[in-house]
Amino acid sequence: MQPHVMQAINEWRITWDDQQFAAQEAFTAAFPALEPAQQCRCLGPTLRWEKPGEGQGKVCLDDHGRATVEFERVPKAAVGAAMLEIWGADWFDEGPGGFADAEPGSYHYDDESTYAEYAFDVHDDGTVTFGIFYVKIDDIVAILDVLEQALAEHRAA
Repeated sequence: MQPHVMQAINEWRITWDDQQFAAQEAFTAAFPALEPAQQCRCLGPTLRWEKPGEGQGKVCLDDHGRATVEFERVPKAAVGAAMLEIWGADWFDEGPGGFADAEPGSYHYDDESTYAEYAFDVHDDGTVTFGIFYVKIDDIVAILDVLEQALAEHRAA
């Protein structure tokens, strides 16, 4: 490979690493409980969290610069409030009250224009396990921010 091509690739790699670090900073600014962890199937930087009574999960970046959130056993009221803020009620056919009132079951949405995937499982115990896959970093940051706010209100209640 020619030296100027090798230099260009090296500069691109440095910029890519800086962008991944900046994405992680944005994730933790929106959801402070996230901490660095070993990489997951995304093959990129991964952050994890766990808090008794609030759930656990991870946020990661794939090698295409898309983000994924996978959270388990998060209080349904907090997820419902966050989803209402982001998407409004009945976006996933969960009913006019949104996820806060959703019946136990699985709710899915595939966005064919962006290839993003959304999967929510409402459990009998009043929690939700969900995955939001292959979305833009700023979208994940927005989701994390409103979920953190909803969990803070849930803590205060």
